[in-house]
Amino acid sequence: MVEGRSISKPPYFDGTNLTEWRELMKIFIQSVDFEVWLVIENGPKLPKKIINGEEVLKTIDEFNDEDRKIMEPEVKAKNILCCAINPDDLKRILSCQTAKEVWEKLDKEVTTSDVSSTSPVPVVQRSASATYNRPNLDFLKETSDDANKGFLKHCVPIHKHALNGNWPAAKRIIDKENKLKNAAITNGYPTLLHIAAGANHIHFVKELLKMLDDNDITLQDMNGNTAFFIAAAAGNMKIVDLMLKINPKLPIIKGAKGCAPIQYAALQGRYKMTWHLYDETIHCFEEKDWELLFFACIYTGIYDLAFKMVRDKKELAFARDENEKTALHLLAKNQMPLDSSCHCPEHDHNHIITNPGLKNHMVFQLVKFLWTTILERYYSSKKELNEIINKPSQLIFDAAEIGNFGFLSELISAHPSLIWEVDCENRTILHIAVLHRHASIFNVIHQIGHIKDIIVTFEDDEGNSLLHLAGKLAPQGQLELVSGAAFQMCVELLWFENVKKIMLPAQIKSKNSKGVTAEELFSNEHEKLREDAESWMKKTAESCMLISTVIATGVFAAAVTLPGGIDNTGKPNFLKKPSFLGFAISDASAFISSSTAILIFLSILVSRYGERDFYKSLPLKLIFGLITLFISITSMMVALSSSFFITFYHGSMWIPSCISIFSFLPILLYIGLQFSLFSDIIYSTYYWRTLSKPGKNMIYVIEE
Repeated sequence: MVEGRSISKPPYFDGTNLTEWRELMKIFIQSVDFEVWLVIENGPKLPKKIINGEEVLKTIDEFNDEDRKIMEPEVKAKNILCCAINPDDLKRILSCQTAKEVWEKLDKEVTTSDVSSTSPVPVVQRSASATYNRPNLDFLKETSDDANKGFLKHCVPIHKHALNGNWPAAKRIIDKENKLKNAAITNGYPTLLHIAAGANHIHFVKELLKMLDDNDITLQDMNGNTAFFIAAAAGNMKIVDLMLKINPKLPIIKGAKGCAPIQYAALQGRYKMTWHLYDETIHCFEEKDWELLFFACIYTGIYDLAFKMVRDKKELAFARDENEKTALHLLAKNQMPLDSSCHCPEHDHNHIITNPGLKNHMVFQLVKFLWTTILERYYSSKKELNEIINKPSQLIFDAAEIGNFGFLSELISAHPSLIWEVDCENRTILHIAVLHRHASIFNVIHQIGHIKDIIVTFEDDEGNSLLHLAGKLAPQGQLELVSGAAFQMCVELLWFENVKKIMLPAQIKSKNSKGVTAEELFSNEHEKLREDAESWMKKTAESCMLISTVIATGVFAAAVTLPGGIDNTGKPNFLKKPSFLGFAISDASAFISSSTAILIFLSILVSRYGERDFYKSLPLKLIFGLITLFISITSMMVALSSSFFITFYHGSMWIPSCISIFSFLPILLYIGLQFSLFSDIIYSTYYWRTLSKPGKNMIYVIEE
């Protein structure tokens, strides 16, 4: 069942639904405390005193216990009303002294209704600059019994037909009650056109439009949304085009929160719809509308349109959203992997890629153009440049934190001095890369030459060197890139050892402000992970050792009781058959490999499980143990298949053939189920190559 409204929160007045809100508010306040409602309706009994024969109001300091008790309902009433009113109207009523004055002022000044007896469409004016074209509300009036009957008889069925796209059934109801074609048919004031457009029923909408005039198509629900607005948000191009043919002004009618249809379509990620409405809408855009659409495109990944907008209006490069972030701040935290190999001629910002499948390329173009635009204006003014890139957060460190390699490549290639930038804790992007384990960014040390020897000497505010940061436990998201605590420990050790290689000898044993060396910090931070790694390694070794023992026992028994039996001299009856030779070799291989696996897993169980054991020793033992276990399983299956060929040599050959085929299923199953483990083993074992060798070029030359 769906949840109802909260019984503890007052209904909210958004400025467009005063009549409904007053009724709901009355019920809510009465349910909280009926005496509070009486204060709003009749006014409070303000404490008074007599001076020179005249009654005057007491000051708060003069209140006694009885006066305070009298004023409690008044204070509660005013507080409830203030909590339920939108900020714009709240400013209007703050000067009111009592809750009754608030109630009356809302009715007189905030909303007026111009409802004539001849017009079925009431118009509710929010202010002089905003007018909502409301549908017919006759079927939603709670004061009329006839209206309630009409709602149940007509609105509920036609609502269902609109959701299902059943036009013939809906047409029959409209023929009986013609007002339904432009009436609100449920809470929230949606019309039949709103429902059908939101449900994407093209035929239904097409037939309904034949019965509506221009005014009917512009009717707005309680939030100010037209049916066109709903269709745009749903991304239905055909419905949108049908409405545009009738009324070309629909794209400029704003809806919820002052958004135009194109802005809401962009927020919904409707790529084609946003492009489709762009030329139809921008001619009426104000400055704020440009910014809303631009950031909506950034949020939802419509980067090619964002690029077109910022090329047409460069001021957008400096615009900030509601969180004071620029487009570069948002793109800095883009999780899409950006590959520096994309630096190629097609990234000329005079060419726009309009294919949504090429987002990587498009992001590069957008980042490059935004950054170039900012540098062109503020390159000579370091203060203004810092204001852009460092507020509300330092965008290069936002990018370094999530490993946004391509973003950093674009910024640093155009402005190499950024490599020296430090964050609020005196850490460079190399420090952040080590802390968050981003190898692609860390490998920039191979490109910056002697600068590396200077940067590695930087210490943060707590005295932590680069090696101290490598000694800290990696973020959970990075640890989970490999499965198994043992291999997570292996990767952590690889990071620590490779960072140690670039440190100056004097720094390796240096202590931070807490008097802890990097190696001591590593041990402290990874103690829990080491324990988990030990437990994981033991359980894995025990399980694999048990399986190896079972295989060794089975294949040894098969070797003793040969298939086909032996003759009187002890010679196997099928010694000269190829299948017997295959059985003998595979059975021997299974026994030898399973015995080897037992010994390897036994050596794992008796290991001391020190930190350094997880660096190479234990991972390599586990690798060889799993390989020999795989060989033993494969050999056992081959021996099984061979024995059936021997047994059914004079019978039906399809039986051993089928058994041979099915005997390989466990092998495939083993590979499939253990694939992730094998990939993690390979990843953690060879990961050092990623850290030890130069990677992609972060800094490239921008050709004019």
